[in-house]
Amino acid sequence: MPTRETGQYESVTAGGEKVDAFIPFDLPPARPALLINDTLEHRLREAEQALVRLDLAGAMVPSLDWFIYAFVRKEAVISSQIEGTQASLIDLLAFEAEEHPAPNADVEEVTNYLEALAYARGQLAAKRGLPISMRLLNEAHKRLMRGVRDSNKQPGEIRRSQNWIGGSRPGNAAYVPPAPDKLPLLLGALEKYIHTDEKLPALVRTGLLHVQFETIHPYLDGNGRIGRLLIALLLEHWQLLRAPLLYLSLFFKRHREEYYRRLNRVRLAGDWEGWTDFFLDGVATIADEAVASARELFNLVGADRAQLLNAASASVSALRLFEQLPRHPIVTVVAAMKLIDASKPTATRAIEVLVEAGILVETTGKKRDRSFAYRAYMECLRVGTDLSHRE
Repeated sequence: MPTRETGQYESVTAGGEKVDAFIPFDLPPARPALLINDTLEHRLREAEQALVRLDLAGAMVPSLDWFIYAFVRKEAVISSQIEGTQASLIDLLAFEAEEHPAPNADVEEVTNYLEALAYARGQLAAKRGLPISMRLLNEAHKRLMRGVRDSNKQPGEIRRSQNWIGGSRPGNAAYVPPAPDKLPLLLGALEKYIHTDEKLPALVRTGLLHVQFETIHPYLDGNGRIGRLLIALLLEHWQLLRAPLLYLSLFFKRHREEYYRRLNRVRLAGDWEGWTDFFLDGVATIADEAVASARELFNLVGADRAQLLNAASASVSALRLFEQLPRHPIVTVVAAMKLIDASKPTATRAIEVLVEAGILVETTGKKRDRSFAYRAYMECLRVGTDLSHRE
Protein backbone atom coordinates (compact mmCIF):
# COMPACT_ATOMS: atom_id res chain seq x y z
CA MET A 1 0.00 0.00 0.00
CA PRO A 2 1.42 3.42 -0.93
CA THR A 3 1.97 5.81 1.98
CA ARG A 4 0.10 9.07 1.62
CA GLU A 5 -1.54 11.78 3.68
CA THR A 6 -5.24 12.22 2.98
CA GLY A 7 -5.88 15.33 5.03
CA GLN A 8 -4.81 17.49 7.92
CA TYR A 9 -6.02 18.23 11.42
CA GLU A 10 -7.27 21.47 12.90
CA SER A 11 -7.97 22.18 16.55
CA VAL A 12 -11.62 23.03 17.16
CA THR A 13 -13.90 23.45 20.15
CA ALA A 14 -16.81 21.04 20.43
CA GLY A 15 -18.95 20.51 23.51
CA GLY A 16 -16.61 22.72 25.50
CA GLU A 17 -13.56 20.58 24.60
CA LYS A 18 -10.60 21.16 22.35
CA VAL A 19 -10.39 18.36 19.78
CA ASP A 20 -8.67 17.76 16.46
CA ALA A 21 -11.02 17.85 13.48
CA PHE A 22 -9.96 16.13 10.26
CA ILE A 23 -10.01 18.11 7.01
CA PRO A 24 -9.69 15.80 3.98
CA PHE A 25 -7.71 16.74 0.91
CA ASP A 26 -9.70 17.04 -2.30
CA LEU A 27 -10.20 14.08 -4.62
CA PRO A 28 -8.62 12.31 -6.41
CA PRO A 29 -6.03 10.73 -4.08
CA ALA A 30 -2.60 12.22 -4.68
CA ARG A 31 0.99 12.01 -3.55
CA PRO A 32 0.94 9.23 -4.78
CA ALA A 33 -2.09 8.70 -6.99
CA LEU A 34 -4.39 5.76 -6.41
CA LEU A 35 -2.59 2.59 -7.51
CA ILE A 36 -4.77 0.17 -9.44
CA ASN A 37 -2.52 -2.90 -9.39
CA ASP A 38 -3.33 -6.31 -10.88
CA THR A 39 -5.41 -7.31 -7.85
CA LEU A 40 -7.53 -4.15 -7.97
CA GLU A 41 -7.80 -4.39 -11.74
CA HIS A 42 -9.23 -7.89 -11.35
CA ARG A 43 -11.64 -6.69 -8.65
CA LEU A 44 -12.74 -3.86 -10.92
CA ARG A 45 -13.43 -6.16 -13.88
CA GLU A 46 -15.42 -8.51 -11.65
CA ALA A 47 -17.51 -5.65 -10.24
CA GLU A 48 -18.15 -4.08 -13.65
CA GLN A 49 -19.15 -7.42 -15.15
CA ALA A 50 -21.46 -8.11 -12.22
CA LEU A 51 -23.18 -4.75 -12.79
CA VAL A 52 -23.61 -5.60 -16.46
CA ARG A 53 -25.26 -8.89 -15.49
CA LEU A 54 -27.54 -7.07 -13.07
CA ASP A 55 -28.48 -4.49 -15.67
CA LEU A 56 -29.24 -7.26 -18.18
CA ALA A 57 -31.34 -9.09 -15.60
CA GLY A 58 -33.45 -5.95 -15.25
CA ALA A 59 -33.72 -5.55 -19.02
CA MET A 60 -34.79 -9.14 -19.68
CA VAL A 61 -37.78 -9.33 -17.33
CA PRO A 62 -41.29 -8.29 -18.46
CA SER A 63 -41.55 -5.66 -15.74
CA LEU A 64 -38.48 -3.83 -14.49
CA ASP A 65 -40.83 -2.02 -12.10
CA TRP A 66 -41.14 -5.24 -10.08
CA PHE A 67 -37.47 -5.24 -9.24
CA ILE A 68 -37.14 -1.50 -8.78
CA TYR A 69 -40.02 -1.66 -6.31
CA ALA A 70 -38.55 -4.62 -4.46
CA PHE A 71 -34.85 -3.78 -4.45
CA VAL A 72 -35.28 -0.08 -3.67
CA ARG A 73 -37.31 -1.03 -0.61
CA LYS A 74 -34.70 -3.56 0.41
CA GLU A 75 -31.96 -0.91 0.17
CA ALA A 76 -34.09 1.65 2.04
CA VAL A 77 -34.77 -0.73 4.91
CA ILE A 78 -31.18 -1.92 5.29
CA SER A 79 -29.66 1.55 4.93
CA SER A 80 -32.00 2.78 7.67
CA GLN A 81 -31.25 -0.23 9.88
CA ILE A 82 -27.53 0.60 9.76
CA GLU A 83 -28.44 3.89 11.44
CA GLY A 84 -30.48 2.14 14.14
CA THR A 85 -33.98 2.24 12.65
CA GLN A 86 -36.03 -0.66 14.01
CA ALA A 87 -38.08 -1.60 10.96
CA SER A 88 -37.90 -4.70 8.77
CA LEU A 89 -38.95 -5.08 5.16
CA ILE A 90 -42.09 -6.87 6.28
CA ASP A 91 -42.89 -3.92 8.56
CA LEU A 92 -42.54 -1.55 5.60
CA LEU A 93 -44.69 -3.63 3.24
CA ALA A 94 -47.40 -4.03 5.88
CA PHE A 95 -47.35 -0.27 6.57
CA GLU A 96 -47.69 0.54 2.86
CA ALA A 97 -50.59 -1.91 2.51
CA GLU A 98 -52.72 -0.14 5.14
CA GLU A 99 -55.17 2.47 3.93
CA HIS A 100 -54.78 4.42 7.18
CA PRO A 101 -51.66 3.06 8.89
CA ALA A 102 -51.01 3.79 12.53
CA PRO A 103 -48.06 6.15 13.12
CA ASN A 104 -44.76 4.30 13.16
CA ALA A 105 -41.66 6.49 13.42
CA ASP A 106 -39.27 3.72 12.36
CA VAL A 107 -41.19 2.80 9.22
CA GLU A 108 -41.77 6.45 8.38
CA GLU A 109 -38.01 6.98 8.34
CA VAL A 110 -37.78 4.24 5.72
CA THR A 111 -40.59 5.74 3.64
CA ASN A 112 -38.77 9.07 3.82
CA TYR A 113 -35.70 7.38 2.33
CA LEU A 114 -37.88 6.10 -0.51
CA GLU A 115 -39.24 9.59 -1.08
CA ALA A 116 -35.73 11.10 -1.04
CA LEU A 117 -34.46 8.61 -3.63
CA ALA A 118 -37.54 9.00 -5.83
CA TYR A 119 -37.17 12.78 -5.74
CA ALA A 120 -33.46 12.68 -6.60
CA ARG A 121 -33.93 10.20 -9.46
CA GLY A 122 -36.82 12.25 -10.79
CA GLN A 123 -34.66 15.37 -10.84
CA LEU A 124 -31.83 13.58 -12.64
CA ALA A 125 -34.24 12.22 -15.24
CA ALA A 126 -36.05 15.51 -15.85
CA LYS A 127 -34.88 17.71 -18.70
CA ARG A 128 -34.68 20.74 -16.41
CA GLY A 129 -34.08 18.86 -13.19
CA LEU A 130 -31.19 19.29 -10.81
CA PRO A 131 -27.91 17.54 -11.62
CA ILE A 132 -26.01 15.59 -8.98
CA SER A 133 -25.01 18.42 -6.67
CA MET A 134 -25.17 19.51 -3.07
CA ARG A 135 -28.40 21.30 -3.88
CA LEU A 136 -29.89 17.98 -4.99
CA LEU A 137 -28.54 16.15 -1.93
CA ASN A 138 -29.86 18.91 0.34
CA GLU A 139 -33.34 18.50 -1.15
CA ALA A 140 -33.07 14.73 -0.70
CA HIS A 141 -31.92 15.25 2.89
CA LYS A 142 -34.91 17.52 3.55
CA ARG A 143 -37.21 14.69 2.51
CA LEU A 144 -35.23 12.09 4.41
CA MET A 145 -35.52 14.00 7.70
CA ARG A 146 -39.06 15.28 7.30
CA GLY A 147 -41.39 14.82 10.25
CA VAL A 148 -39.50 12.08 12.08
CA ARG A 149 -37.17 11.84 15.06
CA ASP A 150 -34.31 14.32 14.85
CA SER A 151 -36.24 16.29 12.23
CA ASN A 152 -35.14 19.37 14.18
CA LYS A 153 -31.57 18.77 13.06
CA GLN A 154 -31.63 21.23 10.17
CA PRO A 155 -33.23 19.05 7.45
CA GLY A 156 -31.95 20.04 4.03
CA GLU A 157 -29.26 22.30 5.46
CA ILE A 158 -25.51 21.97 5.82
CA ARG A 159 -24.65 21.88 9.51
CA ARG A 160 -23.70 25.08 11.29
CA SER A 161 -22.16 23.43 14.34
CA GLN A 162 -19.41 20.93 15.06
CA ASN A 163 -20.39 17.26 15.17
CA TRP A 164 -18.56 14.07 16.03
CA ILE A 165 -18.95 10.33 15.49
CA GLY A 166 -18.85 7.71 18.23
CA GLY A 167 -17.99 8.26 21.86
CA SER A 168 -19.97 9.90 24.61
CA ARG A 169 -18.36 13.31 24.03
CA PRO A 170 -16.01 14.98 21.55
CA GLY A 171 -12.94 14.10 23.63
CA ASN A 172 -13.43 10.36 23.18
CA ALA A 173 -15.05 10.43 19.74
CA ALA A 174 -14.02 7.90 17.12
CA TYR A 175 -13.91 10.65 14.50
CA VAL A 176 -14.35 14.44 14.40
CA PRO A 177 -15.30 15.82 10.95
CA PRO A 178 -14.30 19.25 9.59
CA ALA A 179 -15.54 22.41 11.26
CA PRO A 180 -18.60 24.08 9.67
CA ASP A 181 -16.59 26.94 8.17
CA LYS A 182 -14.61 24.44 6.08
CA LEU A 183 -17.66 22.81 4.53
CA PRO A 184 -18.39 25.20 1.62
CA LEU A 185 -14.95 24.67 0.03
CA LEU A 186 -14.90 20.93 0.75
CA LEU A 187 -18.37 20.34 -0.64
CA GLY A 188 -17.68 22.57 -3.63
CA ALA A 189 -14.62 20.48 -4.45
CA LEU A 190 -16.60 17.24 -4.02
CA GLU A 191 -19.27 18.48 -6.42
CA LYS A 192 -16.63 19.61 -8.91
CA TYR A 193 -14.98 16.18 -8.82
CA ILE A 194 -18.27 14.51 -9.80
CA HIS A 195 -18.46 16.59 -12.96
CA THR A 196 -14.76 16.68 -13.87
CA ASP A 197 -13.29 14.38 -16.50
CA GLU A 198 -11.12 11.88 -14.69
CA LYS A 199 -9.04 8.92 -15.87
CA LEU A 200 -10.08 6.74 -12.94
CA PRO A 201 -12.95 4.33 -13.75
CA ALA A 202 -16.42 5.55 -12.80
CA LEU A 203 -17.00 2.70 -10.37
CA VAL A 204 -13.79 3.47 -8.52
CA ARG A 205 -14.73 7.15 -8.41
CA THR A 206 -18.12 6.21 -6.92
CA GLY A 207 -16.36 4.49 -4.04
CA LEU A 208 -14.02 7.43 -3.50
CA LEU A 209 -16.90 9.90 -3.44
CA HIS A 210 -18.78 7.86 -0.87
CA VAL A 211 -15.78 7.97 1.49
CA GLN A 212 -15.24 11.67 0.89
CA PHE A 213 -18.88 12.47 1.64
CA GLU A 214 -18.83 10.40 4.83
CA THR A 215 -15.56 12.05 5.87
CA ILE A 216 -16.93 15.55 5.37
CA HIS A 217 -20.15 14.57 7.20
CA PRO A 218 -22.03 17.70 6.13
CA TYR A 219 -25.29 17.18 8.04
CA LEU A 220 -26.13 16.93 11.71
CA ASP A 221 -27.88 13.64 11.02
CA GLY A 222 -28.65 11.39 8.05
CA ASN A 223 -25.12 11.45 6.59
CA GLY A 224 -24.86 7.67 6.27
CA ARG A 225 -28.15 7.30 4.42
CA ILE A 226 -27.45 10.20 2.06
CA GLY A 227 -23.92 8.88 1.49
CA ARG A 228 -25.31 5.48 0.48
CA LEU A 229 -28.04 7.10 -1.61
CA LEU A 230 -25.26 8.99 -3.41
CA ILE A 231 -23.82 5.64 -4.54
CA ALA A 232 -27.11 4.72 -6.20
CA LEU A 233 -27.34 8.10 -7.91
CA LEU A 234 -23.77 7.95 -9.20
CA LEU A 235 -24.25 4.46 -10.64
CA GLU A 236 -27.12 5.81 -12.73
CA HIS A 237 -25.39 9.11 -13.49
CA TRP A 238 -22.40 7.27 -14.96
CA GLN A 239 -24.71 4.75 -16.68
CA LEU A 240 -23.35 1.76 -14.79
CA LEU A 241 -26.96 0.78 -14.00
CA ARG A 242 -30.17 1.99 -15.58
CA ALA A 243 -32.13 1.61 -12.34
CA PRO A 244 -31.35 1.42 -8.59
CA LEU A 245 -31.16 -2.38 -8.43
CA LEU A 246 -28.04 -2.65 -6.24
CA TYR A 247 -28.81 -2.88 -2.50
CA LEU A 248 -25.18 -2.34 -1.47
CA SER A 249 -26.14 -1.47 2.11
CA LEU A 250 -26.56 -5.21 2.69
CA PHE A 251 -22.81 -5.68 2.19
CA PHE A 252 -22.04 -2.80 4.55
CA LYS A 253 -24.47 -4.25 7.12
CA ARG A 254 -22.89 -7.72 6.93
CA HIS A 255 -19.40 -6.26 7.25
CA ARG A 256 -20.18 -3.28 9.46
CA GLU A 257 -16.97 -3.34 11.48
CA GLU A 258 -14.84 -3.81 8.37
CA TYR A 259 -16.71 -0.97 6.67
CA TYR A 260 -15.89 1.49 9.46
CA ARG A 261 -12.34 0.17 9.72
CA ARG A 262 -11.78 0.78 6.01
CA LEU A 263 -13.12 4.33 6.28
CA ASN A 264 -10.75 5.04 9.17
CA ARG A 265 -7.81 3.49 7.33
CA VAL A 266 -8.32 6.03 4.56
CA ARG A 267 -8.28 8.90 7.03
CA LEU A 268 -5.46 7.62 9.24
CA ALA A 269 -3.20 5.82 6.78
CA GLY A 270 -4.23 6.97 3.32
CA ASP A 271 -5.32 3.45 2.40
CA TRP A 272 -7.53 4.28 -0.56
CA GLU A 273 -6.47 1.01 -2.20
CA GLY A 274 -7.80 -1.08 0.71
CA TRP A 275 -11.09 0.79 0.66
CA THR A 276 -11.41 0.40 -3.11
CA ASP A 277 -10.80 -3.35 -2.87
CA PHE A 278 -13.49 -3.62 -0.18
CA PHE A 279 -15.96 -1.48 -2.13
CA LEU A 280 -15.50 -3.35 -5.41
CA ASP A 281 -15.86 -6.67 -3.62
CA GLY A 282 -19.15 -5.43 -2.20
CA VAL A 283 -20.44 -4.29 -5.58
CA ALA A 284 -19.61 -7.62 -7.23
CA THR A 285 -21.02 -9.69 -4.36
CA ILE A 286 -24.33 -7.87 -4.04
CA ALA A 287 -24.82 -7.45 -7.80
CA ASP A 288 -24.52 -11.20 -8.29
CA GLU A 289 -26.83 -11.85 -5.34
CA ALA A 290 -29.35 -9.40 -6.82
CA VAL A 291 -29.21 -11.24 -10.15
CA ALA A 292 -29.91 -14.52 -8.36
CA SER A 293 -32.73 -12.89 -6.39
CA ALA A 294 -34.25 -11.41 -9.55
CA ARG A 295 -34.14 -14.82 -11.22
CA GLU A 296 -35.71 -16.48 -8.19
CA LEU A 297 -38.50 -13.90 -7.96
CA PHE A 298 -39.19 -14.08 -11.69
CA ASN A 299 -39.32 -17.89 -11.67
CA LEU A 300 -41.60 -17.87 -8.64
CA VAL A 301 -44.04 -15.46 -10.25
CA GLY A 302 -43.99 -17.46 -13.48
CA ALA A 303 -44.70 -20.73 -11.70
CA ASP A 304 -47.48 -19.21 -9.60
CA ARG A 305 -49.06 -17.61 -12.66
CA ALA A 306 -49.12 -20.98 -14.41
CA GLN A 307 -50.61 -22.59 -11.29
CA LEU A 308 -53.32 -19.95 -11.16
CA LEU A 309 -54.18 -20.31 -14.85
CA ASN A 310 -54.57 -24.06 -14.38
CA ALA A 311 -56.81 -23.71 -11.33
CA ALA A 312 -60.46 -24.60 -11.81
CA SER A 313 -61.52 -21.45 -9.97
CA ALA A 314 -59.31 -19.09 -12.02
CA SER A 315 -60.94 -15.84 -13.06
CA VAL A 316 -59.95 -12.69 -14.90
CA SER A 317 -60.17 -10.63 -11.72
CA ALA A 318 -57.95 -13.08 -9.82
CA LEU A 319 -55.36 -13.01 -12.59
CA ARG A 320 -55.45 -9.22 -12.70
CA LEU A 321 -54.91 -9.06 -8.96
CA PHE A 322 -52.10 -11.59 -9.17
CA GLU A 323 -50.25 -9.38 -11.66
CA GLN A 324 -50.32 -6.57 -9.08
CA LEU A 325 -48.80 -8.65 -6.28
CA PRO A 326 -45.08 -8.10 -7.04
CA ARG A 327 -45.67 -4.39 -6.38
CA HIS A 328 -48.27 -4.97 -3.66
CA PRO A 329 -47.27 -8.21 -1.91
CA ILE A 330 -49.61 -7.47 1.02
CA VAL A 331 -53.21 -6.67 0.13
CA THR A 332 -56.55 -6.07 1.79
CA VAL A 333 -59.98 -6.24 0.21
CA VAL A 334 -60.08 -2.45 0.04
CA ALA A 335 -56.67 -2.35 -1.63
CA ALA A 336 -57.67 -5.07 -4.08
CA MET A 337 -60.80 -3.12 -5.05
CA LYS A 338 -58.57 -0.19 -6.04
CA LEU A 339 -55.87 -2.27 -7.71
CA ILE A 340 -58.25 -4.03 -10.11
CA ASP A 341 -61.02 -1.39 -10.13
CA ALA A 342 -63.61 -3.88 -8.93
CA SER A 343 -66.54 -4.10 -6.54
CA LYS A 344 -66.07 -5.48 -3.06
CA PRO A 345 -67.60 -8.90 -3.89
CA THR A 346 -65.41 -9.24 -6.99
CA ALA A 347 -62.23 -8.20 -5.13
CA THR A 348 -63.10 -10.52 -2.25
CA ARG A 349 -63.58 -13.44 -4.61
CA ALA A 350 -60.31 -12.65 -6.41
CA ILE A 351 -58.48 -12.87 -3.10
CA GLU A 352 -60.27 -16.11 -2.23
CA VAL A 353 -59.16 -17.64 -5.53
CA LEU A 354 -55.54 -16.69 -4.83
CA VAL A 355 -55.79 -18.13 -1.32
CA GLU A 356 -57.24 -21.37 -2.70
CA ALA A 357 -54.35 -21.53 -5.18
CA GLY A 358 -51.86 -21.26 -2.31
CA ILE A 359 -50.52 -17.91 -3.54
CA LEU A 360 -51.94 -15.58 -0.89
CA VAL A 361 -51.95 -16.36 2.83
CA GLU A 362 -54.16 -14.63 5.39
CA THR A 363 -51.90 -13.06 8.00
CA THR A 364 -54.12 -11.48 10.67
CA GLY A 365 -56.28 -14.38 11.89
CA LYS A 366 -59.22 -11.97 12.09
CA LYS A 367 -62.63 -12.20 10.45
CA ARG A 368 -62.68 -8.54 9.51
CA ASP A 369 -60.05 -6.08 8.25
CA ARG A 370 -57.89 -8.98 7.12
CA SER A 371 -54.60 -8.76 5.24
CA PHE A 372 -53.27 -11.28 2.76
CA ALA A 373 -49.61 -11.75 1.90
CA TYR A 374 -47.80 -13.14 -1.11
CA ARG A 375 -45.66 -14.93 1.41
CA ALA A 376 -43.38 -16.93 -0.92
CA TYR A 377 -42.46 -13.73 -2.79
CA MET A 378 -41.77 -11.88 0.44
CA GLU A 379 -39.66 -14.71 1.83
CA CYS A 380 -37.39 -14.52 -1.24
CA LEU A 381 -37.08 -10.77 -0.93
CA ARG A 382 -36.64 -10.38 2.81
CA VAL A 383 -33.19 -12.07 3.03
CA GLY A 384 -30.88 -9.77 5.00
CA THR A 385 -33.59 -7.27 5.94
CA ASP A 386 -34.82 -8.68 9.24
CA LEU A 387 -33.78 -7.03 12.48
CA SER A 388 -31.05 -8.91 14.32
CA HIS A 389 -33.28 -9.75 17.26
CA ARG A 390 -35.87 -11.20 14.90
CA GLU A 391 -33.50 -13.27 12.75
